[in-house]
Amino acid sequence: MKIIFSFVALLFTSLVINAQHLKVDGIISDAENNPIIGANVIIKESTHGAQTDVDGRFEIINLEAGQYIAMVSYLGYKTKEVPFSLSNSDMTLPTIVLYEGQEILSEVVIDGKRRNMFARKQTAYVAKLPLKDLENTQVYSTVTTDLLESQITTNFEDALDNATGIQQLWTSTGRGGDGAGYYSLRGFSVQPQLVNGVPGLTNGTINAANIERIEVIKGPSATLFGSTVTSYGGLINVVTKKPYQGFGGQISYTGGSYGLNVITGDFNTALDKNDAIYFRLNTSYHTEESFQDAGFRKSFFVAPSLSYRVNNKLSFSFYGEISQSEKTNPTMLFLSRAGEMQYKDLDDLGYDYKKSYTSNALTLENPTQNYRVEMDYKLSDSWNSQTLVSKSSTSTKGYYTYLYDLTGEGVFSRFMNKQDAITQTTDIQQNFNGDFKIGKLRNRMVVGFDFYTVTGIDNGSGYVGYGAVNPKANEEQDGFPLTTAGADAALASAAINNIKTRSNVYSAYISDVLDITSRLSAMASVRFDLFDEKGDLTTDDDNYDQFAISPKFGLLYQPLKDRLSVFANWQNGFTNIAPQLVGDPSIGQELKTFKPEEANQIEFGVKTNFFNNRLNATVNYYSILVSNRLMTDPNDVFGKIQDGEVSSKGFELEINANPVNGLNIRGGFSYNDSAVEKSSSEIAIGERPVEAGSDITYNLWADYLFEEGSLHGFGIGAGFNGASERDIINASGYASGVFTVPSYIVANASVYYAADKYRVGLKLNNMFNEEYYNGWSTLTPQQPRAILANFAFKF
Repeated sequence: MKIIFSFVALLFTSLVINAQHLKVDGIISDAENNPIIGANVIIKESTHGAQTDVDGRFEIINLEAGQYIAMVSYLGYKTKEVPFSLSNSDMTLPTIVLYEGQEILSEVVIDGKRRNMFARKQTAYVAKLPLKDLENTQVYSTVTTDLLESQITTNFEDALDNATGIQQLWTSTGRGGDGAGYYSLRGFSVQPQLVNGVPGLTNGTINAANIERIEVIKGPSATLFGSTVTSYGGLINVVTKKPYQGFGGQISYTGGSYGLNVITGDFNTALDKNDAIYFRLNTSYHTEESFQDAGFRKSFFVAPSLSYRVNNKLSFSFYGEISQSEKTNPTMLFLSRAGEMQYKDLDDLGYDYKKSYTSNALTLENPTQNYRVEMDYKLSDSWNSQTLVSKSSTSTKGYYTYLYDLTGEGVFSRFMNKQDAITQTTDIQQNFNGDFKIGKLRNRMVVGFDFYTVTGIDNGSGYVGYGAVNPKANEEQDGFPLTTAGADAALASAAINNIKTRSNVYSAYISDVLDITSRLSAMASVRFDLFDEKGDLTTDDDNYDQFAISPKFGLLYQPLKDRLSVFANWQNGFTNIAPQLVGDPSIGQELKTFKPEEANQIEFGVKTNFFNNRLNATVNYYSILVSNRLMTDPNDVFGKIQDGEVSSKGFELEINANPVNGLNIRGGFSYNDSAVEKSSSEIAIGERPVEAGSDITYNLWADYLFEEGSLHGFGIGAGFNGASERDIINASGYASGVFTVPSYIVANASVYYAADKYRVGLKLNNMFNEEYYNGWSTLTPQQPRAILANFAFKF
């Protein structure tokens, strides 16, 4: 019996040991049969998993006999589930092929340290396809959340200073219809109007607490995004924070000069036991005073998001941003557009930038809501369906004031109205994304349909005069108190608007990236737009329809596969011009119709990804020509002429580098040469349009984190951004003269300590107290030196 018992025990032990040492292995590759390095392979409902090596091979050990499902995922590729069973022996799975898709997963950190953390070279938004930067014939600049954390960034304007070739023209005014900030990009004005690749409006400033990254996409981009939310210089797309697998979050406080207090919260968790539903909530409360003698802003923001993975084929996502803000509109001196200016620069004007000429009693409220619902359905390994519905509503209520020099003599009249406006948008998109072969040629294609409608409601008052100021004499006209009672009394006789407008755009587009060889690819795209402009809904007199076609082509060759790309593109953009009233309102106006404006861009350049992603660089040259340009008649401030041609050409350099462990560098340089090439107004020819901003802009930020030794966890950051001098008013639009603001360099620095669970940092903005301005026929001073302190706790 003892012998039999010993034999059974030995046999049982042997079976258990063997059962615990079964393994499964295999190879993960892409559609081109190239191994995928660093792909995640996880055995569902277990703690077993592995990552693929340089050959795309993985191995998972210590498995028992049974039925399993391996879930395979990688950044920018569709997740795949592979069922298999183990009996009494090891198993090698057939090669698993992943196809590129819309899913953008969290980046994998193999050695626990981030490399080149200011670079983000994979996106599903720029081309509406999940292309790597080295595969994309279009140029774009990405501002990552790691860069914003390094700089202790609390506002959208500072975040955009990191994007190459972009410069602020107007601070956000908060007024109805176009109250968001304006920026110059490749010589043309643009507003941030896209969130996660679809329209998302705001009349105020975008809250930085929910920014995952900002994508500044360069050049006319109407082909894939339409003309309504883009410009000839490009577009600004804000990518928001999304739910991720796991539990975690962060609570942060930032305080600083001029009454800055920012509290943010970020919370992520699963809502079910199967980890199929994840919820994330970002929220922020922000208060800040002005560096001037009056002015403030405060806001509350909440952004819930939800992802639901029904199964391996179907998933849903919901994103929302809800904000409530109140502020005084920023000081803006509108320079003379009619009378000849008696001043040409800041010294002549004599403006004290610490004067606001406003009051904390006269405020604007900007409640904003953006909602998006997305459904992704995997039709096959080659095709995916994406349905998007987005809705936006942004409002403006309160007092809006501005100062305007009517005569050019340096005396600015104050004008005021009571704002009561709402802008509502709805966008419905249906995209079909394919990754397939015809013969031996790989195609990555998107076929899409888009319906976009905008409704504007204006129940605000007309404008009334409300005193005047003389900056040089430091005088304000008496008898006009800047109080709500005084403003209401002045506005009592003002007419009340009752305007409701609507415009609809119906679109279809197709884009295909064809891999002619493994190194040579071509992109061809085209968009069809039908504009159904309803105008004022109380009348049919301003109704009209227009049709436009926008093509796009690109070629790309990789002399060094996945390390060096040479590219060229031709892109088209257009602007649908609505009929407009022209003529002096006091004499009589007429409704005049115009043709669409059209822009064509030729561009070529080089992109790199050297030293195992340690050096990403883009160098490019572009040339844009806009025809049928609609411009203000320099000889008649109430007139419009459409015989203009405007050229914009230049080159850009952007570098993201990680030369040694712990050191990350971001730098950019841009030169732009813009000019009016053709116009019936001879004085405008050769002038640089004022919306083009400075011809030279540049930025640099370096961050070094001690990863070892006694200073482990400590970090320092430093950098600057600057621009050449620019005319904020000249003969390109007005015959009143030229006003030039000087060049500037703004330097910043930070120091911090980063531990596993918390981060403490100090930041000095504008350390040399540079006095500088932005403007677009207007003059707005920017913030002087300020210090910020930040504490963040992670869980």
